[in-house]
Amino acid sequence: MPHPRIDPPLEKKFTFEPLGANHDRAAFSCEHERLNLYLKQQATQDIRRRVAAVYVLTPDGKNVAGYYTLSQYTIDAGELPQELAKKLRLPKYDKLPATLLGRLARSKEFRGARLGELLLMDALARALEHSSRIASLAVVVDAKDENARNFYRRYGFIDLPDHPNRLFIPMQTVEEVFRSA
Repeated sequence: MPHPRIDPPLEKKFTFEPLGANHDRAAFSCEHERLNLYLKQQATQDIRRRVAAVYVLTPDGKNVAGYYTLSQYTIDAGELPQELAKKLRLPKYDKLPATLLGRLARSKEFRGARLGELLLMDALARALEHSSRIASLAVVVDAKDENARNFYRRYGFIDLPDHPNRLFIPMQTVEEVFRSA
């Protein structure tokens, strides 16, 4: 996984915040209508029901440049490549704890500004931080399409063989990246 290489001035132009009433969800538009509808119609319900934590990237505390969601998740141990399970010295449990990066989207307005990377790095850092309090051995994501799969692969995500669009990255790998950054 490459080191986070966000241009520091870019990072300072934006802040991450939990989604709140002050954020203009209606104006958000990305390339996937399902991701637009989620933010506009479902996100606050998921927060209220404690189904997902939603974080927005904002330049001004109002406009949403991007967002992502995190939730608890379990991986069927048999889904992991055996050589990786051995390398990580995983216990022989049927289910293993993980974090689900359920959605990640950046506004069309910011296409080309590398905000996808900024969103992903914040999500991974937050997942790593929380894994010390609530166990999680990996971050799992379901890629929407081939472009998304390629995006996640560039950052070290590995395909889960039995699920064509599901990828994961071991928390150990995430920790190593942030330790060396």
